[in-house]
Amino acid sequence: MSTSPTTPRPSVIQLAIKEKAALYAAYIPLFAEGGIFIPTARDYKLGDDVYVLLSLPDDPQRYPVAGKVAWVTPPRAAANRTQGVGVRFPADEKSKLLKLKIEEILGAHLASERPTQTL
Repeated sequence: MSTSPTTPRPSVIQLAIKEKAALYAAYIPLFAEGGIFIPTARDYKLGDDVYVLLSLPDDPQRYPVAGKVAWVTPPRAAANRTQGVGVRFPADEKSKLLKLKIEEILGAHLASERPTQTL
């Protein structure tokens, strides 16, 4: 056995989004690569690696995303915001395709002024 320090393995989160409205509320278009808000009570820090298995509405496929925590909404946050983390997608080809897929599903919703779970 090696005694060198090991980096903790990223936690795995399964997130199944069943409705377009929920996807709109969770999607983070402000990140250039795209990102997703994940409601969780688990304690994460900025920069933590997170492995997300994401399911989208009306799509049987699960999309694996090796993202990073880009922001944290703490418990009891202002304006009754949901506790959780914003995970930024990596800058790779799979994530680009996933971002395009999400934006295709959301279509006109992206220009909406409706509040989201993020900003």
